[in-house]
Formats: sequence, C-alpha cells, structure tokens
Amino acid sequence: MAVVTMKSLLESGVHFGHQVKRWDPRMKKYIFAERNGIHIIDLQKTIQAIKDAYDAVRKTVVAGKMVLFVGTKKQAQQAIQKEAERCGMFYVNNRWLGGMLTNFVTIKKSLLRLKKLEKMEVDGSFENLTKKEIAALGKERSKLQKNLGGIKEMKELPGILFIIDTRMEAIAVAEAQRMGIPIIAVVDTNCNPDGIDYPIPGNDDAIRAITLFTQIIANAVVEADNEAGLKIIETLGEDDEDMEEMMNDISLKEEDREIDIDSYSSAAEEETVKTEDSTVDEAVTDEDDLPVDVDKVYEEE
Repeated sequence: MAVVTMKSLLESGVHFGHQVKRWDPRMKKYIFAERNGIHIIDLQKTIQAIKDAYDAVRKTVVAGKMVLFVGTKKQAQQAIQKEAERCGMFYVNNRWLGGMLTNFVTIKKSLLRLKKLEKMEVDGSFENLTKKEIAALGKERSKLQKNLGGIKEMKELPGILFIIDTRMEAIAVAEAQRMGIPIIAVVDTNCNPDGIDYPIPGNDDAIRAITLFTQIIANAVVEADNEAGLKIIETLGEDDEDMEEMMNDISLKEEDREIDIDSYSSAAEEETVKTEDSTVDEAVTDEDDLPVDVDKVYEEE
C-alpha cells in the first residue's frame, strides 16, 4: 500500500508554493515550474521525500525512541495536537520555549511544577488557600499547560522532530541541530532546506496540506507500534512452542523406556515371598516390638 498518492497531494494543494519574488534559491531543485507568478512544487520529489521520512519515523519508533511534533502557527495547531495524541507522541503547538531541547533539565523542573499544581487541584490542597492564591496558582497552571502540556510526560529528548514551517520554528531547528536530533520538516519555496535531514517540499500554509503531512507521520508511528506488538506476540508464540516440544520429548522418553521382562517377573516373585513371610512374622510378633517412626510425634493417650 502506498504511503501517499499523487491525487491526495493535488487535492490538498501541496504543490502550491509562494510568489516567485519570495522564493529561496536553495529550493530551486524542488520547483517544477512557475504559473501566474507562483512557484509550483515538483510532487514527484515530494512523494519520494515523504517515503524517506516515513521510513525514518518507523525506524525511530521501533528503536524505542519518541517523535516530537512541532507546529505553532495557527493553521497547524489543531492538526499537530490531534495527530500527536492519536499516535501517542509528544507535541508543541502553542509556543516553542527557548532551551526546550538544549536546556531540557530546566524544562523538566517546569514539567514537575505543572504536575504538582494539577495534583494540588485534585487532592484538595486548594481548600486551605485564599481565593487570591488559588487564582494565581490557576493562572500559572494554565500557562504551563498551554506551553508544555504536549510534552508533560516526556522524560528524555526525542529521537526525531517533525516540524511544520522551518522559518517560523527556526529556534527549534537550531536546537535540534545542536543536539544532533534528526529533523523532518515541511519546506515551502521560501524556506531553506539545508541542515534538514528529511526535507519534504510542500505547501506549509494550507490547513489541508498540513493535516495530510501530519497524518502521514502519525500513520508511520502507528504502523511501527503495530510491528513491535506483532514481534512480541511472535516471540511469545515461539516460547510456547519450545515448551510444548520439551514436554512432548519428556513424555516420549517415559513411554519409550525399555522394561526387562525377566527381571520384572523375578522381582515380582521375590515381592510375593516377602509379603507372605511378613504376614507370618506379624502374627507372632508382639506389638511392643513393632518399628517406630522417629520423625513422627506420638501423643500419649
């Protein structure tokens, strides 16, 4: 099954770039033509770039690392949050705080503060505070939730970033490059594709185009999670088969054990003779001379 079709790209308006006068010359290799003063993006290259990005996301998730969705422009906010939550990944859709990657230790403190405020609101700690204090804490919690709510459970740096509009998210791009984190980014005709590990040439302003790109990356995460689940099931199945084979081998060994008929017959005869002798001895033996089990506790009547 194809990751994306040419028809879906055309319907979403992915091929529309910016005005010719606003172009970045470094995007020349991704431009197909010019129509009415607007650059048209080469969708053949877009499809190939999407496939490369899709594979990169799958490998990252299979390796146990996380994907961070970044898109703070108004057209991208809703799609980024919806698709990131659908695939269980982190996102930033309101504002990129400086140092979110390069100074993650400090960001962790803010995340702990957010969790503490949420806990105080639930466990009744606000009941002992004044209205003014409650309002101040509520305002602080709302601000933290707005900027850090999408990465609240992020305990370590992500394995890869997916970014909408590298011009607007220039700080995020710079921090990821400094930390050596791979970047997947939608680059329009006015963007600089240099320094982006997996540039996807396409329209980064239309809501339908942004939604399509974000859905594709989220689908890659879901597919990778499904593959990991299947591998676990297969591993468990192999363990069960190995156990069953081992039990079958044991039972076969028990059944296939050879019995010496002659020794078995002689042993049976000796047992019969001993039983008869013991019966005669028991008849003439006094009860006081019977053997006593030393390990058993006997109670006197």
